[in-house]
Amino acid sequence: MGDKRDQRFDLAAILKFVDIATSALGEAREEIDALNVYPVPDGDTGTNMFLTVSAAREALMEATGGDPTADLAVAMATFSRGALLGARGNSGVILSQMLGAVASRIADPDPAARHAQIFGQALHEATVASYAAVGTPVEGTMLTVSRAAADAAIEAAAQSGNRTTAVLGAAAQAAREALEKTPTQLKALADAGVVDAGGRGLCVILDAAETALTGRRPIDRPRTSRQIPVPMPTNDLQPGGPSYEVMYLLDADDEGISGLKETLAGLGDSLVVVGGEGLWNVHVHVDDVGAAIEAGIVAGRPHRVRVTHFAEQVEEAQQNASSRTGRRIVAVAAGAGLRELFEEAGAVVVTGGPGQRPSTGMLLEAIEDCAAAEVVVLPNDSDSVRVAEIAARTAEESGDVRVAVIPTQAQVQGLAAIAVHEPGRSFDQDLLHMTATARHARHGGVTVAAKQAITMAGPCEPGDVLGVIEGDFALVGQDLFEVAAGIIDKLIGGGGELITLVAGVDGTDLAARCEQYVESAYPIVDVVVYDGGQERYPLLLAVE
Repeated sequence: MGDKRDQRFDLAAILKFVDIATSALGEAREEIDALNVYPVPDGDTGTNMFLTVSAAREALMEATGGDPTADLAVAMATFSRGALLGARGNSGVILSQMLGAVASRIADPDPAARHAQIFGQALHEATVASYAAVGTPVEGTMLTVSRAAADAAIEAAAQSGNRTTAVLGAAAQAAREALEKTPTQLKALADAGVVDAGGRGLCVILDAAETALTGRRPIDRPRTSRQIPVPMPTNDLQPGGPSYEVMYLLDADDEGISGLKETLAGLGDSLVVVGGEGLWNVHVHVDDVGAAIEAGIVAGRPHRVRVTHFAEQVEEAQQNASSRTGRRIVAVAAGAGLRELFEEAGAVVVTGGPGQRPSTGMLLEAIEDCAAAEVVVLPNDSDSVRVAEIAARTAEESGDVRVAVIPTQAQVQGLAAIAVHEPGRSFDQDLLHMTATARHARHGGVTVAAKQAITMAGPCEPGDVLGVIEGDFALVGQDLFEVAAGIIDKLIGGGGELITLVAGVDGTDLAARCEQYVESAYPIVDVVVYDGGQERYPLLLAVE
């Protein structure tokens, strides 16, 4: 990553950083949640920051596949958009603005600047953008911590001979020192005897950046990062304060945002509006939910609207912890037909699949909404397994629920697993049967090549038909049916009594021809055909 005097913020370093930051925020999440007393003591700052960084990481991995040689500008744009779309809560939205500003600077650096200077500039621009995004900036918050880090980074870049590691170390140290002072700047923190939760999360992120570049883990931790020692209000979170948190994504032209901010500022507080280029993330605390959403409609098209009643939030969490009963399945479905199949089997369904894989936040929300004491998650996609595991761990740490992830790599494995689900069995026994069935379901698919490539089955050109077995390309051909028949032969050749065919978009005729082929060529094998409606794969197959 460059020489020791000026180590580079290249994509390899960024990929390492997002992994370390996600893990570090996951470990610190409960501590940060406990520190959360401002702007409302709803105990979710750590979770929101964790989910925001997780969403950014997932988007980055989706765009690059973990390849450090991928296009840096494209990767940083995707990372920034992932943070914006996945931002949760006041702290998460501010953090997404910070991450976006840093990503923009790294992707488009001043050619005359060295990497140490670039990082200092990135932190400075992130701080300026964050202050601008907040309706009424308050000192003693993550904004203050960010400004201290940025000032220290700029100074260190000028005095350290452009050593990037020195700049990072100075920024992280300044952030920790600023965090210690936050109780002297904000009365709510002093009353509770804590430091600012968002500032603590920002320190975790800066520490992760330093570790990614140097390999060292900072040992200097805030002395006041501890559980809240003073009981805080619950059902009356802020006397005289707004009752609701309203968040939504907004498709709107840039010129309409100033009017939106002015309207929302008059309705409540904790206003944060971040984004650009037609897509915005809006956060505000209000009493009049309808007016806040109406302001968004005037400015553009609000979607993914999320409303939280603060007074009910704690009460619901307490009720859920004590009233969770039964067992539910959360399944990721890649098409309308697959959604219906999983729902008919009793699952709570999250939309996913190639090109629209679910975020950690989406899966976590589905797990929590189940209100079940036991939850089994079927990610049904190899790239969604880790996301599901993070969501499961977060749910277990947050409440009285047991969550297990069966690492299903394909939709048809999920269908096989849910077919043997039996709520009457013990959780462990049910999990054992579902996992064994999913593993024994050999799976494949048929798709069409979008670009030239070298595969395990040989070279392919755009428009070639590709046959897939267990995630690897096994056949390359010109005809959908011929390739599908070849995959059927290979799957049934390993033995099996039942083959499941799932037709994708425009794949109904192909599935019907394959059904006739199996009945003719393998009369002792049963065939089941479903209309899955999935994109990109005209046919999915599984043999049990």
